[in-house]
Amino acid sequence: MNQEQPNNPLHGINLKTMVEHLVETYGWHELGGLIKINSFNTNPTINSSLKFLRKTPWAREKVERLYLKTIKKGS
Repeated sequence: MNQEQPNNPLHGINLKTMVEHLVETYGWHELGGLIKINSFNTNPTINSSLKFLRKTPWAREKVERLYLKTIKKGS
């Protein structure tokens, strides 16, 4: 764990890595059901999702929370 933010489990994890992990774990269809945003439900791609998530803090927070739950469950 990095010394600068030892208590931040997301430190060093970029948004693309989170989205790719969630898509690999759940698939677009299930991910779109868990987090209801168009970029996960209508012609989903990593790039379109990243573009939306970078501009939309509430959606990014949902992705971060689901990512943390997913990696915690896998541990």
